[in-house]
Amino acid sequence: MGGDFGPCVTVPAAMQALASNSQLHLLLVGNPDNISSLLAKADSALMARLQIIPAESVIASDARPSHAIRHSRGSSMRVALELVKEGRAEACISAGNTGALMGLSKLLLKPLDGIERPALMTVLPNQQQGKTVVLDLGANVESDSAMLVQFAIMGAVAAEEVLAIDTPRVALLNIGEEETKGLDSIREAAAILRKSPEINYIGYLEGNDLLTGKTDVLVCDGFVGNVTLKTMEGVVRMFLSLLKSQSESKKRAWWLTLLGRFLKKRLVKRFGHLNPDQYNGACLLGLRGTVIKSHGSANQRAFAAAIEQAEQAVRRQVPERIAARLRAVLPKSD
Repeated sequence: MGGDFGPCVTVPAAMQALASNSQLHLLLVGNPDNISSLLAKADSALMARLQIIPAESVIASDARPSHAIRHSRGSSMRVALELVKEGRAEACISAGNTGALMGLSKLLLKPLDGIERPALMTVLPNQQQGKTVVLDLGANVESDSAMLVQFAIMGAVAAEEVLAIDTPRVALLNIGEEETKGLDSIREAAAILRKSPEINYIGYLEGNDLLTGKTDVLVCDGFVGNVTLKTMEGVVRMFLSLLKSQSESKKRAWWLTLLGRFLKKRLVKRFGHLNPDQYNGACLLGLRGTVIKSHGSANQRAFAAAIEQAEQAVRRQVPERIAARLRAVLPKSD
């Protein structure tokens, strides 16, 4: 029910996900009338793998997390998380209030042993035709050095287990590559990571290295990570929209039109994988269950991508694998 568009995006995205994965079963939590009206013409075969779970209310996107958590009984977000807690669902996907999702997930599903606070993680494509794990993306606005170290460990485990990267390179996002730069928390985290043989720490990287592929894991606090990600996505969307607007411009010479189409095709092939819709969905790492946070402004294609990411996290048993690795790594790097 959450996000900027609610069921008019999430319900069609759910049907799209069901159509593309015959093993998938979905529980849609929210107002039954709103959801049912969008399923009137749905395929009966797909409907057999879908169930509507009623919820009394919706947590507002602008609600303060503390207030939202105290008054969350019967809300669609809380009901969805309770389904995961009870074992009736294996993952929860929400486009709603990030702070409330973080707080309720920590309250109901509990963090893994050794994790102070979960972190939002996503996997971004890079220029080396590979992928980079980035965290935290907004779950924790402020993070001390101990939390940054925990994020680095979780990110490294995710890179190993999800991306199959042996000994992933880990870097801290900073305002410069010099060791003397940055906040105290970043410098203190760097000192700990340098002494941790279990982590392949390579130092600081700046924001312009986000998509270069210089590291496999990029660690930062939630404020910096959220601003960095959304700035990158805004630039990519503007670039792709410029390509579209140029193709729709007024009449030109035939050879210019052909040249424009050729260049557009080449550019989309080269940079189309950076379209935010293709990697929407940040996994809340560090919990005893799978929770995926979708962009509030996600369209149908993007929300379907978040559902796919949740299915992959469950199939690969990401929380269980991270828990196993943390038991081995955290005591040594405490």
